Amino acid sequence: MNQKRMPLFDKLKNHAEQNPVSFHVPGHKYGALITGDIESYYKELLRLDVTEINGLDDLHAPEGVIKEAEELLAQLYRVKKSFFLVNGSTVGNLAMIMAAVKENDTVLVQRNCHKSILNGINLVKASPIFLGPVFDEDWGVAGGVSVSSVRQAIERYPHAKALILTYPNYYGMVNELEEIIKVAHCHRIPVLIDEAHGAHFIGGGHFPPSAVELNADIVVQSAHKTLPAMTMGAYLHFNSDFLSAVNVSSFLRMLQSSSPSYPIMASLDIARNYLATFTKKDADFLQRKVAEFRNELQQLKGIRVLTYKGGVGDPLKITIQSTTSLSGYDLQKVFESKGIYTEMADPLNVVLVFPLLKYPMEYPIKEIITRLQTVMESVAYNEKERKKASYFKPDISRLALNAGEQAHLEKMDIPMEEAAGKICAQIIVPYPPGIPLLFPGEIISEEAIEQIRILKASGAKFQGDEALKYGKLTVYLT
Repeated sequence: MNQKRMPLFDKLKNHAEQNPVSFHVPGHKYGALITGDIESYYKELLRLDVTEINGLDDLHAPEGVIKEAEELLAQLYRVKKSFFLVNGSTVGNLAMIMAAVKENDTVLVQRNCHKSILNGINLVKASPIFLGPVFDEDWGVAGGVSVSSVRQAIERYPHAKALILTYPNYYGMVNELEEIIKVAHCHRIPVLIDEAHGAHFIGGGHFPPSAVELNADIVVQSAHKTLPAMTMGAYLHFNSDFLSAVNVSSFLRMLQSSSPSYPIMASLDIARNYLATFTKKDADFLQRKVAEFRNELQQLKGIRVLTYKGGVGDPLKITIQSTTSLSGYDLQKVFESKGIYTEMADPLNVVLVFPLLKYPMEYPIKEIITRLQTVMESVAYNEKERKKASYFKPDISRLALNAGEQAHLEKMDIPMEEAAGKICAQIIVPYPPGIPLLFPGEIISEEAIEQIRILKASGAKFQGDEALKYGKLTVYLT
């Protein structure tokens, strides 16, 4: 197949150039209803925003250009089958779990997973066994799980139906995934990978290997995070001898919108083409640009640029800390005061996502550094030591109450200082990165309460929790 082709985008472009008359949804009629101040921003995009009319194929039963676009994607990643996702990696995570795990099944899952992973496990009413990650004291963040933890978990739960891992983590850290997959496959346990931040890993030797290259069974990627795809555009890659691609497809039809966005799908086609035409010359050029930017950042007053252990990690993720009393959230606000918006912050760190540049693209590195130099020199701070949040989680743990038991219990909001030893009845998720701190059905520890306090004091935001705003946690009455 010709990886230079963009069949879906080209078909949409040709359709738009015919000046078609719309008597179908969507209601904007190829942008005809868009006038005034918003026209210059919005109208051109809407020329590609169509529906499943003749010739434009159907995501849920592809036979034409969408089928060809997905086949090109599967060929690029060298997998049995690939799917376009228009509801983000979230829908892919839900579908892969539902295809692998059933009610009451035991599933091994990395503790610091995205909330969508836990939601998928809850939907199928499976029993999660949590694997504690390795904690990096210098960075102050949790990484991946160890091979030894996986081995111990499989020995203890040999009938587990799946192993669900995150690779890389939000900070670009990777772990010994290849060995872990081999261990799981020896016991015929399929490995499901949330690779939301690694869609670009097949772009050359400067990147860590992708989970698809390491023989994971199902891999979900957020194409919009590092590839030039629109927000909510994602991929699911199927490459399993243990699971059914038909089941995955069935659940995706169930979970994805019946009116998928053609602009998002077209951007997925474009993103695949962008990566497929990423050459060694491009990769070497990108490496030089990343090194230049990292070096310039390191020269800034009060900034420390972190490095991966062994030098292995995602070069597009650049994590920095303040060498002063500024928290990660404080530092993020300093950057924003000069119009530079970062990916995320935590109490210690700020994460920047560098663009996947091709030769000879430019990015305004010098201008960015000049802006930051000005603002960092004017920032008032002191040398007060910042308090680090602890992160102690057992290597292997399970919930005190499963989903079925939780369904029959009443809940109550109580002061956080009284919650230690009680069973949590809510999911506590600092966002970003969307990694749960406490799960429903889990016993609340003093360490977890202290971590919440530190996060709140540092300026962290928590999703969907009103009680926490008032210093309370929701617990089960047992």
